Amino acid sequence: MASRGRPRKAPPAVATPRKRAASPEANPSTPVTALRQSKRAKTTTVSSAPSTATLKKSQYFEHDPVTSGSEASSAIDNEESGYEDEDPSASALSSPPESEEEDEEDEDEDDYGKARGRRKSAPSNKNTSTAGAETGLGRGRVSAAAEVNGNGHVAKKGEELWRPNAKINAKPGEEVFIKLPKARQPGNTPYKDHTIHPNTMLFLGDLKKNNDREWLKIHDADYRQSKKDFDSFIESLTEKIIEKDETIPELPPKDVTFRIYRDIRFSPDPTPYKPYFSAAWSRTGRKGPYAGYYVQIAPGSSFVGGGLWCPDAAPLASLRRAVDRHPERLKDVLMSPGIRKECLNGSGKDEKKCVKEFVKHNEGNMLKTKPKGFSADHKDIALMRLRNYTMGVKVKDEEIVGEKGLKRVAELVGVLQPFITYLNSVVMPDDPDASSDDDDDEEDEGEGDANGS
Repeated sequence: MASRGRPRKAPPAVATPRKRAASPEANPSTPVTALRQSKRAKTTTVSSAPSTATLKKSQYFEHDPVTSGSEASSAIDNEESGYEDEDPSASALSSPPESEEEDEEDEDEDDYGKARGRRKSAPSNKNTSTAGAETGLGRGRVSAAAEVNGNGHVAKKGEELWRPNAKINAKPGEEVFIKLPKARQPGNTPYKDHTIHPNTMLFLGDLKKNNDREWLKIHDADYRQSKKDFDSFIESLTEKIIEKDETIPELPPKDVTFRIYRDIRFSPDPTPYKPYFSAAWSRTGRKGPYAGYYVQIAPGSSFVGGGLWCPDAAPLASLRRAVDRHPERLKDVLMSPGIRKECLNGSGKDEKKCVKEFVKHNEGNMLKTKPKGFSADHKDIALMRLRNYTMGVKVKDEEIVGEKGLKRVAELVGVLQPFITYLNSVVMPDDPDASSDDDDDEEDEGEGDANGS
């Protein structure tokens, strides 16, 4: 019989250790994905029915009706990547096959790879520009690979697409390859370091007719070839000038040649380039306070000269003072046979005619009246009114081009050497103290003669 009273206490529960999930190392047959799967994923039933959710249409793009099943997969397979280079009608030059092995690998690509497509770009070329820059058309690519129009027709000679007003039969977005013109061939006349090649003159003549940035950009090969020919000629000419005038240092062509670009900031002429090549030599190269020699190469206007062009106020004052005190020094230089023959139109031994020809050569910006500090009735007032003290000789094309050009230019430099030496002795004397002492002595002698009389 059960006794009444307090109920018995239940025995304490014994805690049992909780089992841990086996690690992948302990049971290698269990996949890692199965271990990481959440409980919610295990209990959730996946429906095999297609989703009935409708896509929201964008207000900016047009959408085709939604397809399902095999139609959707085929639409993805036939989808284009959007690159214009993948146009099936584009030329084979735009996407050349890289190798046969890659073509075989393309066949084994999955559907995703087919949908993306492989974009193969053509190798870049440094001599590229925009077709629309010259032809006025829209989009285009310039390459040295080939020159074809939109229909794949190769352009004939004289109908190249780089020529002005060329017509391109291309559809919008279609690529057109334009072959840039190469430099002129030397023909039967090889390029030499001591000569000016005929092609250099032809290029300068074309530049004068087509003085435009786009034209020179297209004919860059001709420009570089002509500039190299001129620089090699100048390097050889420098050696000849040093033989004629020992005061000229041996400098590289870059220190004596002028740039082809014009400064059009304050000029009414908008053409950007000089239609000629030029160089100058003095004791400090093409720049400096010294008088020097000048050579210009251009079709029909080649020129060899020298002197001081628009000197500063101090050198100009020194020249006028020298003419006032010792006019015979300058006149003796003008009366030399070489200068009279080459630079003064073959003037005879008449001193007045030689001075008149020299003044005529420099009368472009001479003073209209007497310079300050001098009398208007000075006997040599014409020489003192000058602002330039230069002279030169025009050289024909047949004299400057070819084997005789270097010899002819060196000969004219030798003719100008006494004139350049005289100018430098006045404006930049080697011994200024000695020259000032001579002037003071002569002034003292003049005063003594006046007092003795």
